Amino acid sequence: MEEPSRPGGLGIEIEEQTVKRAVNALLKWRAKRKGLEDQEEVEQEDDDEFMYLTLTLNKNPPKNLTSVPHRIPLRHILHPGDISICLIIDGKRITAQAAHRIVKSLNIPSVTQILKLSKLKSDNKSFDSKKRLYDSFDLFLATSEVTPFLDKVLGKVFYRKKKKIPVPVDLRPDGSNWKEEIEMARRSSLLFLGSGTCSAVRVGKWGVIGSQETVENVLDAIDGVLGIVPKRNGIRCLHLKYSDSLALPIYDAVEGL
Repeated sequence: MEEPSRPGGLGIEIEEQTVKRAVNALLKWRAKRKGLEDQEEVEQEDDDEFMYLTLTLNKNPPKNLTSVPHRIPLRHILHPGDISICLIIDGKRITAQAAHRIVKSLNIPSVTQILKLSKLKSDNKSFDSKKRLYDSFDLFLATSEVTPFLDKVLGKVFYRKKKKIPVPVDLRPDGSNWKEEIEMARRSSLLFLGSGTCSAVRVGKWGVIGSQETVENVLDAIDGVLGIVPKRNGIRCLHLKYSDSLALPIYDAVEGL
């Protein structure tokens, strides 16, 4: 028996059937769009295959919540299979030598590059060098102490479209939680609250997870968002969309959806 609604910490309820209808409609739209592109042999540069949960708040979020991205655990992974991960560390609490040793001893082959923050700064000052770094890895992780500095270091290449913002990881220097943290990071999406009232969280990916898995990710993402957004800011509405699709409403505080 399906859960009819999801009561949240901000006093909102989400009808699961509403989420299903929106997800299925977007998947159907995407399939039709991809079919037309294939027929016309359209080349899409930097094609965005992700489905997003977009949220609109009643008030701008407080500054203490806008300095770093927030990890939202999802049930179904958006980065499956063999991927290449770049791990960014401070080089002090965890040295590069220690990080390489831990990755090797724990057999974490997906972490193919470890960069100290200082080297990241010195080697990636130009737009072209940042773009090369961006294109070289599927996923970026960063220890919690360096995360607040990365927007200035990595710049617009990483943060303008927010596609590869490094996921924060809380890694212990002794390596005791690295496997679990890295796996959780792979299973997480990011909520990046800006200075305005609108934000988005990835909840699905075309060709990677299906309808029911996407629905479950949406519900997980809503739970995660409700645990981060302060009650005083309030959620005005929630929508689902692809980057190039219409936004389908799944919750509206004003209209009572």
